[in-house]
Amino acid sequence: MQRLYDLIRRHPTGVDSFWAVLFFGISMIAVVENPETSTPLRLATVPVVLALTTALALRRKWTQAMFWTAVGAGVWQLAFGIEAQVCDVAMLVVLFTVAAGDVPRWVSRAALGVGLLASPVYFVRFGVDKGLSFTQSVTFALMVIVPFALAWVTGDSLRTRRAYYAQLVERNQRLEKEREAQAKVAVAAERARIARELHDVVAHNVSVMVVQADGAAYVMDVAPEQAKEALQTISGTGRQALAEMRRLLGVLRTGEPQDSEDYVPQPDVEQIEVLVEQVRASGLTVDFVVEGTPRKLPSGVELTAYRIVQEALTNTRKHGGPEAGASVRLVYFDDGLGLLVEDDGRGAAHELYEDGGADGAGHGLIGMRERIGMVGGTLDAGPRPGGGFRISALLPLKKR
Repeated sequence: MQRLYDLIRRHPTGVDSFWAVLFFGISMIAVVENPETSTPLRLATVPVVLALTTALALRRKWTQAMFWTAVGAGVWQLAFGIEAQVCDVAMLVVLFTVAAGDVPRWVSRAALGVGLLASPVYFVRFGVDKGLSFTQSVTFALMVIVPFALAWVTGDSLRTRRAYYAQLVERNQRLEKEREAQAKVAVAAERARIARELHDVVAHNVSVMVVQADGAAYVMDVAPEQAKEALQTISGTGRQALAEMRRLLGVLRTGEPQDSEDYVPQPDVEQIEVLVEQVRASGLTVDFVVEGTPRKLPSGVELTAYRIVQEALTNTRKHGGPEAGASVRLVYFDDGLGLLVEDDGRGAAHELYEDGGADGAGHGLIGMRERIGMVGGTLDAGPRPGGGFRISALLPLKKR
């Protein structure tokens, strides 16, 4: 049964053609077998039967054209005095198709008007010949109007429902596209966050390890104790880097930080002092000053502050030269946290801070600006008047 239904849905014109052929045969038999019909009238009826059955067969394919074909057949019947035939049922079907089809609205309204006028005009034309009184003609006309009105109302309701369904489908597709776009934006933001975290972890710790390794190689023969301390620093820094990498990967896999000794907590402002000590141990002179009353800040602000100081000191080691020194200043305001990281080295190349990069690949200052933007802060980075480089940031407690 389902296969038959699917076949009918795939070939609607074929189904209509089957019914058209059937109505043609029945109509022609009725015309030929009717003894009250004269031969000339029978010949005049044949075009009407052909027109209406053709309109029935092709009503879905050429709806508007078949409607006017049916109207023409009705006018032909009135002109030649051809009374109602079996094939006239096709007029109801065509009227329904016009009301339900994708045709201009004026055509649908015109079809309704023609359908409502067809019955009164018919009884005006043939009622006198049949000997019907005026009251009988009006009564029969009103009764015949009902099927035409129902056909149009049913078709128009179907048209409205189809339009509503199409609107729902379109809205669903639009929402689906919006969800896909939002998902892509979320993926891009997550990738940017991962890139920042990986850059901060790898760039800082690896640069410390490289400096210590170079120092150990230089004093290996003349000062083995210093070389041993450098190797221990390298080992500790490597373990710290691995711990931070495990924390980051744990968040990526599960979406939540892992409770394990293999994972380190997210860095905060208090750990900046530990960071400064680590940098000092690598051979860079750093002054660290805290102004104001330290207090707990939002985790996003604390992580941003730590990463900015980390990146700034990493850049000093990369670009400042062997004799460079740095200073880190934290200022607690009532409505935010101020950061000032300066060095007296050679400074970075102009294009690095102009284009938003502070390392060879141009990710350092880009990451800083992205982090600052996420918490609604401001960042100023550039060369100092007397040489060296300065990074100044203001992190508000609330986004602007």
